[in-house]
Amino acid sequence: MQKLITLIGLLVGIIACAQPSGNPKTIRSVGGRCEGCEALLEYGSKTLTPVDTLPDYNHPGPKLIVQGTIYKRDGKTPAPNVILYLYHTDQSGIYPTHENETGWAKRHGYLRGWIKTDASGRYTFYTLKPAAYPNNKIPAHLHATIKEPDTNAYWIDEYLFDDDPYLTREERERQEKRGGKGILSLQKNTDGIWVAERDIILGMNIPGY
Repeated sequence: MQKLITLIGLLVGIIACAQPSGNPKTIRSVGGRCEGCEALLEYGSKTLTPVDTLPDYNHPGPKLIVQGTIYKRDGKTPAPNVILYLYHTDQSGIYPTHENETGWAKRHGYLRGWIKTDASGRYTFYTLKPAAYPNNKIPAHLHATIKEPDTNAYWIDEYLFDDDPYLTREERERQEKRGGKGILSLQKNTDGIWVAERDIILGMNIPGY
């Protein structure tokens, strides 16, 4: 009987030691409703780095480099380990699919990419400049979702282009500047590739941040 009691005591001690100590990590909820933000986590087994090339980059069309620095809330300190997810239309203004997509790729299409910042906070996407939706006057844009460690994914202002003929004064005034200014000037580099520079400030104009 004494041996049984001793054995039970040992088992209880082992189980207690196996339990996680301290409080579990909680994910801070910010940004409000975000339909499709789950897509940010759909990179599967891909190893995220500060640079990504979207599938259409070598197809015909105007080549585009989207780059910048992601800063912490002070707007000065580079933010590491931040995931940024972009998706956009093709040269005909639609979100193309291969018809075998799963998850949010059924709606976002396959022209999407992910980066994860390093200590410098820098990021770069290589892609083609998207076209506007057909048969309407919505400016061409890139959708963007961001996720910091221990914070839920939230959307920031779309990437828009300052010279877009559909970017009206009313449209400019509607921008919330979530994460900072999303209306960008395009410049061509020495290789004739359009370059759009956008710095992002985490939490800027994000509800509940």
